[in-house]
Amino acid sequence: MAVPKRKTTPSRRGMRRAHDSIGAMAHNECSNCGELKQAHHVCGACGYYDGREVVAQSKSEEAAN
Repeated sequence: MAVPKRKTTPSRRGMRRAHDSIGAMAHNECSNCGELKQAHHVCGACGYYDGREVVAQSKSEEAAN
């Protein structure tokens, strides 16, 4: 069985893990309402995706906008 010959130093361990962090999510502007939304996701504010309404809004949400 393979066993490391020497202990991995904290510096070398940290260099290995340098790219493991989670990056910030990319956000785009909704083409319908202008709110920020995740790319390739339905807009949470207006319910549109790719230029068409996918999720219908309720009456109370429409009155608020």
